[in-house]
Amino acid sequence: MTEMDTLTNSWAVAIPFPGVKRKVECVGASFLRYYNIKCHGEDALFQATDSKEKAEEVTFEDDVEYLRSLDPKEWKSQDHYAVLGMKNLRNMATDEDIKRAYRQKVLKHHPDKRKAQGEDVRSDDDYFTCITKAYEILGTPIKRKSYDSVDPLVDDSLPTLTDVKKEGFFKACSKYFEINSRWSDKRNVPLLGDENSAREQVERFYAFWYEFDSWREFSYLDEEEKERGADREERRWIEKQNKAARAKLKKEEMSRIRNLVDFAYANDPRIQRFKQEDKDKKLAAKRARQDAVQAKKAEEERILKEAQVAKQKAEEAERARIEAARAEREQMKKQLRKERKAFRDLCKSNNYYTENDTETVTHMAAVEKLCEMMKVLELQELIKRLESDGREAFLNTVKETDDKLEAERKALFETKRAEEQKVKRETALKAPIEWTAEMTQLLIKAVNLFPAGTNQRWEVVANFLNQHSTFTDDKRFSAKEVLNKAKDLQSSDFSKSSLKKAANEEAFDQFEKEKKKTGNLVDSNSISKSDNGIKLVNGTSKSKGEESNKPDTIKEERPWTKTEQELLEQAIKTFPVSTPERWEKIAECIPNRTKKDCMKRYKELVELVKAKKQAANLTK
Repeated sequence: MTEMDTLTNSWAVAIPFPGVKRKVECVGASFLRYYNIKCHGEDALFQATDSKEKAEEVTFEDDVEYLRSLDPKEWKSQDHYAVLGMKNLRNMATDEDIKRAYRQKVLKHHPDKRKAQGEDVRSDDDYFTCITKAYEILGTPIKRKSYDSVDPLVDDSLPTLTDVKKEGFFKACSKYFEINSRWSDKRNVPLLGDENSAREQVERFYAFWYEFDSWREFSYLDEEEKERGADREERRWIEKQNKAARAKLKKEEMSRIRNLVDFAYANDPRIQRFKQEDKDKKLAAKRARQDAVQAKKAEEERILKEAQVAKQKAEEAERARIEAARAEREQMKKQLRKERKAFRDLCKSNNYYTENDTETVTHMAAVEKLCEMMKVLELQELIKRLESDGREAFLNTVKETDDKLEAERKALFETKRAEEQKVKRETALKAPIEWTAEMTQLLIKAVNLFPAGTNQRWEVVANFLNQHSTFTDDKRFSAKEVLNKAKDLQSSDFSKSSLKKAANEEAFDQFEKEKKKTGNLVDSNSISKSDNGIKLVNGTSKSKGEESNKPDTIKEERPWTKTEQELLEQAIKTFPVSTPERWEKIAECIPNRTKKDCMKRYKELVELVKAKKQAANLTK
């Protein structure tokens, strides 16, 4: 070691390098061995290596008596592995084993070697031909595969229930799976395992065997060789027969493997345990669902029961409240009756605070009115005031009560009057406008003032009519109504004279109706139609569109409506006999009724009441 190497080593020891973390993955033979042991329960790679090492140490058998008993013509039925001295190795023998075995046989049993030793060798039926044929078949991969598929020493039997009961499931079935694993196209065939194998390993094992791919084929058993055909057609026929026989044998082989797997699956205690576990899980899940449903149902029943209890409590509380309110009302009524009695007794003991018989009757009525209007506390307060002030307090109370009733009647009257006017206005607004002769003449004038081409002509005409027409209510013309009326008045040629003529005819017809209605003795010959309106020929002429005034004697009396009757009764109560200008005020309270109408209606009502009283007296 040089001085430099010594310094380098000392420096490396003195100053250590810091550790670095690295991600490492398992590779190589060690990982493969671990994987095989973990997944398949065996070390397949190293098992194969060990078997190879053992095979190199094996010495090949040399059974001369067996070789001499062979017939070269019957080579197809002979055991080629036994011919080469590998009877025990068989399919485990490697290509190197076959070559070494063949060399040993050639060196010892070649005809030239045997002739040199003085042995009589016949070239036509010598057993060396069987050795050559065995090496030809086993030394060629395809032919060896064909021979291995029909190896006479291979056990194609299946386990039985007797074997399972006798040896146990795992011991009885494992050897059959190991025997048949040699036919797998895939390497690393999974093993059956034992009682403690994981579920994933068991499921992988049966999945592999249910999808088993076998390389086993039966061409070695072909009855005829294709090359022996005389021509192409014969060779094709031979090949067809051979393929059919091979397919049949292949189908039987796959059925045998499937039966083996089905038998193992049906008798595997692990599968039965797994099924029982799955069944238990399903039952547990079903029970959990049932328990959840029952719990939900119980919860719903509990909630419903609580709701019913709460409802019952609420109903009981409501009944208790109603009962308490009823008891309170009864108590209040009782107290009210007591206070009323005390008030009546007090007023009676004081001769109703008057010595005049007329006032006594009035005060008695006032006492009853106060009893009806006042409540308990008010009556108690009134009694105290009567005891202290006497007549003055009584009269003041009566006056205050009358004023209060009067104010209430007036408010009710005003409310009803406002509602009646509102309904009347709404009805009038909704009702269609009745066109009079004056309105028609005004429409004709507006149409002449605003000819066609005027911007928004019919709106302008409607505004003109609204400004110059006199309505008793809030009715107003619309552009649509004006346009429809103008279309009705227009003739086919749309001339202005036609409009004027139609208006005059309408005015004349209306005048005729009024005359017949009122019974006015006007000679029909003295009335004529003109272009300017209605004229009286013999008499005073009237201007165009002017209506004659009707005398009061020929007016029809309108019947009193229910609302008018109620307003009249309320007004009579509101304005007593002592009210100055009483009937004028009563007439103001009733729309569309005069003082004379109200007085006449009052007289009719008085006569009606008197008639009813007389009829009642007669019946008695």
